[in-house]
Amino acid sequence: GDPFRRTTVDGYDAYWQAYSRNKRSITLDLASETGRELLLRLAETADVLAENFTPGVLERLCGGPERLLECNPDLVIVRISGWGQTGPRASQPGFGTLAEAFSGFTFLNGPPDGPPVAAPLSLADTVAGTYAASAALGALWHVRVNGGPGQVVDVSLYEPLFSIMGADATAYAGRGRLRSRGDGAGVSSVRGVFQTGDDRWVAISAATDETAARFFAAIGREDLLADPRFSTSEARLANREELREALVPEFRRFGRDELLALAAEHRLTVGPVLDVTEALADEHYRERETIVELEDDGVVLQNVVPRFSATPGAIRLPAPGLGEHNREVYGELGLDAAELERLASEGVV
Repeated sequence: GDPFRRTTVDGYDAYWQAYSRNKRSITLDLASETGRELLLRLAETADVLAENFTPGVLERLCGGPERLLECNPDLVIVRISGWGQTGPRASQPGFGTLAEAFSGFTFLNGPPDGPPVAAPLSLADTVAGTYAASAALGALWHVRVNGGPGQVVDVSLYEPLFSIMGADATAYAGRGRLRSRGDGAGVSSVRGVFQTGDDRWVAISAATDETAARFFAAIGREDLLADPRFSTSEARLANREELREALVPEFRRFGRDELLALAAEHRLTVGPVLDVTEALADEHYRERETIVELEDDGVVLQNVVPRFSATPGAIRLPAPGLGEHNREVYGELGLDAAELERLASEGVV
C-alpha cells in the first residue's frame, strides 16, 4: 500500500517492485458516496475481496460484509487485521512487529544469553498472507464445487505465527516446559549455525543418529560417539551445550568451501549461510530460475513459487503505477472514458 509506494532503497522503489508484480492498480476514494457505490459494483463481479482495515472500518465505509454479500452472495471476504475481528484487542492498531511479539516468536528469536530480537523481515504479514490465500481458496472451493454460499474469513496477524510455533503451547500446558531463546536446539542437538575458519558461516541439521554419526566420522571425530554424553540422540539433546562447545573448534578447522565439499562427498546435512549477493550468483538459484530479470525494465525479482507442472506461473506484469489500470478495470464495469474523466475531476478515482 501507501508505505511501500513511498519506501525506497537509495531512491529505488524496490519494495513496491517486489510486492506489487502481477497486480493491477486502480484508485478509488471510499470516503465519497460515488466511490462506495463503485466498490459495491466491483464486488458484484468479484470472487474474493481482501481487506486489512482495523475492524469496523469496512462497516463504516460500505456497510461491511453484510452489505457486500447482499450484492454478491458468492463473495469470499478475507479480513486481515492485527488481532482479528473479535476479542479485547480487536480495535487496537496492529502491525507485524507487534503481532510477532504477541505470538511468542520474538521471545524465542535471538541468542540464548541476549534479549529478544525483532524479525528482520515482514514475517507476520507474509505468514498471515499465506494463510489468508489458502483460506480464500478453501472458501472459494466451497462456493464453486459444493454450491455453498460466500463467507467471511477472519485472519489475524498473530495467530498464523502462533500456529507455526509447533508444540510450545502443548508442551507447556502438559509438562510445564518453556522453550528457551536460541537456535531451537532444545528439540534437535546437532543443529545450528557455526562459523568456519575463513569467518564464513554454515548451517547443520543432523538430528538423527545416522546423520550425526556420518558427520562426526567425516570430520574425524568418531570419538564423540564413544562418549556417553553424545552416543545417542537423547544423550546429545540432554548435553547439547557441551556438544556445541566441542563442535565450535571443529568447524573452525575448515574453510566454508572446504567443508561444503566434504559435505557433498559424504552427503552430510550441512549447507551454506548465504547473503543475497551469494544467492544472486548461486548456480542452484540460476538453474531453477529462483530469481528472474524482467525483460522490459531489467527489474530483478523472486520468481513465482510453488512450481506447477501443467499450469506454471509467471511474472506477467511488473509493478504498476498508481491507478495505471483505472481505464481497464472500470471499463470492465461499463464506464467510458468521459465518465472516468468526470470521476477523476471529482477526485473519486
